[in-house]
Amino acid sequence: MEWTGLNELREKYLAFFESKGHLRLPSFPLVPQGDNSLLLINSGMAPMKKYFLGQVTPPSKRVTTCQKCVRTPDIEHVGKDDRHGTYFEMLGNFSFGDYFKHEATAWGWEFVTKVVQLPEDKVYVTIYQDDDEAYDIWTKEVGVDPSHIVRLGKEDNFWEHGSGPCGPCSEIYFDRGEKYGCGKPTCGVGCDCDRYVEFWNIVFSQFDSDGKGTYTPMPKPNIDTGMGLERLACVMQGVNNLFEVDTVQNIMKHTGRIAGVTYGAQEKADISLRVVTDHIRSTVFLVGDGVLPSNEGRGYVLRRLLRRAARHGRLLGIREPFLYQVAETVVHENAVAYPDLVEKQGYIQSVIKSEEERFSATIDQGLQLLEQMIGGLSENGVLSGADAFKLYDTFGFPLDLTSDILEERGFSVDADRFDALMKEQRERARAARASGMGAAWEDSKDEDTPETQFVGYEKLACPAKVTAIIAEGERVGLAATGRQVSILLDTTPFYAESGGQVGDTGLLTADGMCIKITGCKKSATGRFLHFGEVTEGSLHVGDTVQAQVDAPRRRAIMRNHSAAHLLQGALRSVLGTHVQQAGQLVDAHRVRFDFTHFTGLTPEELDAVEKQVNTAILSAVPVTTKTMAIEEAKKSGAMALFGEKYGDVVRVVQMGTFSKEFCGGTHVDSTGKIGLFRVVSETSVAAGVRRIEAATGMNVLELLHEQDTALKETAQVLKSAPVDIPHRAAQVVGELHEKDRVIETLQGKIAAMQMDALVAASKEVGHFHLITASLKGMDVDALRMITDRVRESDAQAVIVLASIAGGKVVFAAACGKDAVKNGAHAGNLLRTAAKIAGGGGGGRPDSATAGGRDVSKIAEALQSVENTLADVNTPAK
Repeated sequence: MEWTGLNELREKYLAFFESKGHLRLPSFPLVPQGDNSLLLINSGMAPMKKYFLGQVTPPSKRVTTCQKCVRTPDIEHVGKDDRHGTYFEMLGNFSFGDYFKHEATAWGWEFVTKVVQLPEDKVYVTIYQDDDEAYDIWTKEVGVDPSHIVRLGKEDNFWEHGSGPCGPCSEIYFDRGEKYGCGKPTCGVGCDCDRYVEFWNIVFSQFDSDGKGTYTPMPKPNIDTGMGLERLACVMQGVNNLFEVDTVQNIMKHTGRIAGVTYGAQEKADISLRVVTDHIRSTVFLVGDGVLPSNEGRGYVLRRLLRRAARHGRLLGIREPFLYQVAETVVHENAVAYPDLVEKQGYIQSVIKSEEERFSATIDQGLQLLEQMIGGLSENGVLSGADAFKLYDTFGFPLDLTSDILEERGFSVDADRFDALMKEQRERARAARASGMGAAWEDSKDEDTPETQFVGYEKLACPAKVTAIIAEGERVGLAATGRQVSILLDTTPFYAESGGQVGDTGLLTADGMCIKITGCKKSATGRFLHFGEVTEGSLHVGDTVQAQVDAPRRRAIMRNHSAAHLLQGALRSVLGTHVQQAGQLVDAHRVRFDFTHFTGLTPEELDAVEKQVNTAILSAVPVTTKTMAIEEAKKSGAMALFGEKYGDVVRVVQMGTFSKEFCGGTHVDSTGKIGLFRVVSETSVAAGVRRIEAATGMNVLELLHEQDTALKETAQVLKSAPVDIPHRAAQVVGELHEKDRVIETLQGKIAAMQMDALVAASKEVGHFHLITASLKGMDVDALRMITDRVRESDAQAVIVLASIAGGKVVFAAACGKDAVKNGAHAGNLLRTAAKIAGGGGGGRPDSATAGGRDVSKIAEALQSVENTLADVNTPAK
């Protein structure tokens, strides 16, 4: 048995099973494709489920993969020991109704003992207690020593999950030696200690369970094998745990260099090093597969991992963003098996750095608030779910981060109440997003209607047969004038809303019948739903109609969609290849394009992007479309959308050397037909996501006309020629600044005059010199100027002024330094006064402002000041 690196082990396994007739497939994305039952891929078998269930025909009856996986149920345990982790790779060989126990066991033993050369006397095999067939194959055919076969019960060696395919399994263990054992006389295979390591599991999927205890043999049984790559690497490298495996250790060392610590020197630091190392591995692969930090779903999983790692970075003494730097090592260590990480490295690091900076801006405030909350807890107390939710909602503290901190201090949190508050928030958000269009049809079935044939790439009009009519959520046979309907056709030129492109509008006509189509969407089964109103006559199921798309509108949409492709190409050219599409909406009026980038574009960058798009337009290059196998499309350099589900065959749209993308939308046939491209705005829509809105074609002329009209109207107001507007505007601003200066001077003089009169009318209240007054036509700044001057001129002064500004009451108050020493407090005085006037406010002891709604209460409010001041206990001299 020779020391073998993790990357070499992966390749040995895949190459071995390729030699046994298996098709090597790349790892599936961590984001499940077409499987809503999983948030993230968490096993090697998960992406194969569609093949095992017969939903999709596998590309080969024999498949081998190395699948990246993320599991987070035990995230709070990661770091506290060296067993738990969220990211791992699962090697697998799968048979879909092809080979079975004889081959699976023989090949497993061959790989273990011949390829990686584990000593046979250290290898053990477990079988299901009643699986005599497996026992005979292992001992009589494969040649395993019977003393190295262990029978275990259903809990350990029988795989099933509810109803469906299931069966017994065999696991392969490696004996690491007595020094790893627990010392108990009963210590053996299956013990919870670290001596016997299970690294390979072969599931013999041979029964179909009804979930009630009945197991029917399957006519074509399957093989599902899973082997933990990191576990095998631990064995092959003779290390204690996954954090000491070569590639993982290199990631940990990078963090250690930044923090100035060494793994193994101090237990608390070791915990933080393990957390950072594990979480940054998951983070890099999640971001690489298109997940962005958010407060929902898999985006929230990513945010939890990043923020927990960032907090442990702080425990290591790292104050600045650092995870994005460690991400570089993660990419480097995995570059051979996952070359896409290298392509996306800049983007991945930008996403991580942005989230680190976002959390850094709130973590100190959040920790300070949590300290205050902890200060109010009794020994072994429980933080309320409401407080935990406040930390999450205001400062971005995921629950497990709060829980970690509390546990370190001997406290806990009411997780059930937190979860309830989270659920309430999600339900509110879901209700706000709910849309009624077509919702009544969601539960209806249309499998009995023909699939819609879309001809809209080539035609904008065609005859079509009505296959179904839906009105008010129900299938009906006919629809008469005035009725809102959804129509299914056997053939349509109408594009159904998809990929950010809005659906077509137009008409369905026949003799004496007309339906105005206002939108088109796909049903759950992919049929095209045409929404509209019968404006003339009546329509019957089975009728033949003429389907006519609104051609000018469609052409405008096509211009905008093609411009969106050119825009993405220009953004990647100007800003970098980290730019990825994060959403888009193209309609007849605008192209709205969301993309990954972490700062606003400078005017120079925007100009460069706009120039590149218009250069492509004026080049008038042909826009070509080609349907091809997805792997061929990827090899050709065509860009795919992050997280998008694609079939085996895709449509590729190419615009010369400017753009090449997967796309099912409609486009112009030459970039020259876009006409012109003009950026309307560039804004932020989320952390790390920017948005550009732009116009094309006739919409640019309309935009220029609007701007020209605004320019002329502005020139008229300024009494200037349009060309002189910048000079005239600067002149007006200068004049206004001069007037402001004059007004400020006059206000100062008025304040001085007012102050003399007010001081003369001051009233002795104890040790204080009280001044209260209601002044006309002053805003709060003018009042404050007077109160500040009085405060500076008289150390025992207490002054409260009121005025009416904008129909509301404004107050200003000030107390001299000796008045403050004697107990006067401007903020408290105004708090009482403003409350009487139907408002609120406050401030410092020496200066405060407030407001109110009820102008009739000014006199009463000012009178309260004297009463409040009289109650002040003046300290002894």
